[in-house]
Amino acid sequence: MTTHAAPSRPSAVRPGPLLLALTVAGGSFALMQAVIVPALSVVQRDLGTTTGWVAWTVSIYLLSASVATPLLGRLGDQYGKDRMLLVTLGLFTAGSLLSIVAWDIWSLIVFRALQGMGGAVYPLCFSIIRDEMPPKRMGVAMGLISSMLGLGGGLGLVMSGLIVDHASWRLLFVIGAVIGLAGIVLVRRFVPPSPTRAKASIDVPGALLLSAGLVCLLVALTESQAWGWGSPRLLGLMGAGLVLLVVWGRVEARTDQPLVDMRMLARRPVLFTNLAALFCGFTMYAIFTVLPTFAQMPSGVPEGMRDLVGYGFGASVTVSALYLLPGAVAMLPAGPYGGVLGRQVGFRVALAIGLLVTGLGAAMLAGWHEEPWQLMTGYAVGAVGVAIAFGAMPKLIADAVEPTETGIATGMNTVVRTVGSAIGAQAAVTLIASDTIAGTDIPAEGGFSTSLWLGAAAALVAALLALAIAPRRRAREVGAASAG
Repeated sequence: MTTHAAPSRPSAVRPGPLLLALTVAGGSFALMQAVIVPALSVVQRDLGTTTGWVAWTVSIYLLSASVATPLLGRLGDQYGKDRMLLVTLGLFTAGSLLSIVAWDIWSLIVFRALQGMGGAVYPLCFSIIRDEMPPKRMGVAMGLISSMLGLGGGLGLVMSGLIVDHASWRLLFVIGAVIGLAGIVLVRRFVPPSPTRAKASIDVPGALLLSAGLVCLLVALTESQAWGWGSPRLLGLMGAGLVLLVVWGRVEARTDQPLVDMRMLARRPVLFTNLAALFCGFTMYAIFTVLPTFAQMPSGVPEGMRDLVGYGFGASVTVSALYLLPGAVAMLPAGPYGGVLGRQVGFRVALAIGLLVTGLGAAMLAGWHEEPWQLMTGYAVGAVGVAIAFGAMPKLIADAVEPTETGIATGMNTVVRTVGSAIGAQAAVTLIASDTIAGTDIPAEGGFSTSLWLGAAAALVAALLALAIAPRRRAREVGAASAG
């Protein structure tokens, strides 16, 4: 593999406008990741489909992002991050525009898949930050972009609740298209050509095996509630996914120019950061899945049975989403603070601190949820922890790999986080469905609490994994930051 400089390059890069362009790019995908969730029942009615098929408008976005992220991240390392960022935003915007005019559930699923390819903005943004930002600002900038994942998800839920209650669900995709177009304009204006690129052939077998393995695994996770955890279909699909990923690893290890260098993934900082990301994603989506449903109880329960519930606030979709707003807003400064904290104490310690705070928030929610303000407080604490953790992860990855590997390395971190999120969401749904009030199919309070305690435990495991990252990196990180 060889590297070469980009053919042309501005004499000076303005960090402020550059970061604005990258923030809008990252925010476009993040805002749309969960925006359809509150609108599912309305979309189902308008398009005349079933509950199972309308749920695929959420699942396909996740699947598409997981497959596209490592592929487009790698292409960015080879052909220029600025070019591939424009391509990625173009795909996202096209998917948004087409979703506005979707005529049935099948067309909407296809257009959401196209929109989901925008998930590749994150590794591309991290690579651009590494290329263009001064070392002293790099951690803060990565923290801001990374925090957009959580911030956008929370704001997307709030926005969706308001729109679904007062306008057409198609307006959600109008907003997505507008933000995508704004991102294209800003990236075209302020992001310079990549200074280094990796010249390599496309690893087609590796790309196909990775895509097939991830699709099998994530389809099984998203369908686990409908099929049942012990069903032959689910077990067979999960087994096939794991086998395909093992085969992918063996093929990559024997390929001269692999899509993903397995030795890179095996480096201790990369391996343990990815494992921490898996558990952090689990906790974040276990909380995301539980809280709106908890806040809306006993709404939807037959009138004569509401006294059996004994928990929840009877909130509307909009109000239950608003309970998440303080936490979502708190993530905006907390993400960059993860970079500041990393410069002060080392990024592995910053990651561990963020994960411990996340676990504290989940534990607060599990044992302290009698009033709405308690729900909002616990979620805000957990959200701040997630933002700090997300802010530290990309810097740990970037410090452990070569500049030409940044896109694929951070892309794989995003994929692992996505898989953890899918597992966390399904685990929460399963626990809630399996713990019901005696003689009814109404979820009991214990199922919600158990899900949150499990999320707290996952965050603790992630914190321990973060501390297992090679301690010697701390001195190198802090030294590099002070030198910058």
